[in-house]
Amino acid sequence: MNSIKLAVIAGFVGLSASQAFAEDAMGTMTMMKAGQVTAIMSEGHMGTMTPDAKMSAEMMKMAKPIKHCMMMMTDAKGKAFMIDTSTKKAQAECEKMAM
Repeated sequence: MNSIKLAVIAGFVGLSASQAFAEDAMGTMTMMKAGQVTAIMSEGHMGTMTPDAKMSAEMMKMAKPIKHCMMMMTDAKGKAFMIDTSTKKAQAECEKMAM
């Protein structure tokens, strides 16, 4: 009976730890909130901020709408790359990943 209790407890601990490690390894993928700005550096570092109304208006003057799905990736050294998703096949793959 004690061995069953220990196995159940170990299972819960394992599930909790695996979820924590998975989130750490994958990062969190969330949608941007309204008014939020995300910056991606060439070495893969990312940051977000929510600018005030004045700064947001200035940034919108430089902004262009995204017309299709976009993909970014990092190499083994952490350098960031943007993937060309202009073909129909790449668009389909991008949209499949984003769902």
